[in-house]
Amino acid sequence: MPTILVVDDSAVDRRLVGSLLQKRNVCTIEHAASGVEALARMKDAVPDLVVTDLTMPAMNGLELVKAVRIQYPDLPVILMTAHGSEALAIEALEQGAASYVPKSRLADKLPNTVVEVLSLARADRSSEQLLNCLTRTEFSFSLDNDAALIDPLVDLIQKMVAGMQLCDFAGRLQIGVALKEALLNALFHGNLEITQEEMEEVEGELLQESDRSLVEQRRCETPYRDRRVAVDVRITANAARFVVRDEGPGFDIGLIPDSGDVSMLEGEHGRGLSLMRTFMDELTFNETGNEVTLLKRRDTDNDELEGTQA
Repeated sequence: MPTILVVDDSAVDRRLVGSLLQKRNVCTIEHAASGVEALARMKDAVPDLVVTDLTMPAMNGLELVKAVRIQYPDLPVILMTAHGSEALAIEALEQGAASYVPKSRLADKLPNTVVEVLSLARADRSSEQLLNCLTRTEFSFSLDNDAALIDPLVDLIQKMVAGMQLCDFAGRLQIGVALKEALLNALFHGNLEITQEEMEEVEGELLQESDRSLVEQRRCETPYRDRRVAVDVRITANAARFVVRDEGPGFDIGLIPDSGDVSMLEGEHGRGLSLMRTFMDELTFNETGNEVTLLKRRDTDNDELEGTQA
């Protein structure tokens, strides 16, 4: 049973978050009223995941993310962001946080985000020793419109990235989060042409074993049923490049918010895009908007950290 440490200076918010997670997940919840208290608790027992408020006195969420990445590099952190803290949230994501959830969307977004991050973290830690001998890999997939294929593919890619020692645990987790966002977007918004509003109506059912009427309906109808998601992967010791392409109509890339527009962190439509932009060194779309290229370069800071620890 995973242990989740909830960090917030508000006792009311701590109880709210703990209650939300225990209703939707089988987990043990621990609490800390500050980043300082959280680090002190970790000395006795390291949790499986940290969910932290961003704005706190003494040590804010950004400072906690930095400390966790140095002291506990295999520990994922999810941010809870309030309106007005977008710039600080982006910096925290760049420093190694695994994901974020706006406080205005905690009830419907936090439990699923926790499940996804814990799943990606477990997959990353299962890397086999043989992959440490890997020096270069390149492969392509043509995926059916089946969400069940996404997690195994992300798992495989994380293992490849680990074998290449391209980045540290936090970096591999971020690659997994960004790639999963791109794949889900290609499947649901691209091939199946399900709008954001339609997704929100069936959100709790999309990736579960329950009835997925809208998804299943589109998967059986033309033209949706014959479409595929193409994934091209190239990983070397210096960089990882992922190209995800759907066969849907695409979208107007001119509508994409500017990369400096931090307000998209609060908007649900921009959450996936903001995660991909923040976690990847380069993010580009083709002219028709049905293909995205994600590039992650070697983490030289990780090289320096490993050299210091050695």
